[in-house]
Amino acid sequence: MNPSQSYNQPPGAYSSSEKSVILQPAAAPPAYQNNPAGYPPSFPCQPAPQGPYAQGPYSGQTVVAAQPAVFVTAAPLASPAPDYMGYSIFTMLCCCFPLGIAALIFSCSTRDANYSGRRELAEKNSKTARTLNHVAVVLGLIIIVLYIIYYFVLINNMKQHP
Repeated sequence: MNPSQSYNQPPGAYSSSEKSVILQPAAAPPAYQNNPAGYPPSFPCQPAPQGPYAQGPYSGQTVVAAQPAVFVTAAPLASPAPDYMGYSIFTMLCCCFPLGIAALIFSCSTRDANYSGRRELAEKNSKTARTLNHVAVVLGLIIIVLYIIYYFVLINNMKQHP
């Protein structure tokens, strides 16, 4: 250990003359630019804002006006396409369950399209739901009629051949 160094200074500390050289800047910093790098100086085709806030809080600073965001929302249709929801529930429960489920799904999507204002999709889904409901009712009636015929034929055959 070197006794010439003080215990409260770290080893290799700068002397006061070296510190004064370090704290003195070699050259003055560059002046601020009016236009940051990469930005054009102004937009001559745009009108300057008028009124008390035409300039920023500092002299020479211009104000950039941002346009508000526009949100487009679709309104429900004034004359919505029929969704055949009740018809779909009836065919699902009473006639043909698988076709009734498919018709119910198209009925729900028709209702969603009506609420979101998409007329073409609502009409397409409505037509599909109606077609599925008609097919389900016809298929259910055919199955019921065939069951009744089979039941009566079977009973008549059993009565004739005991």
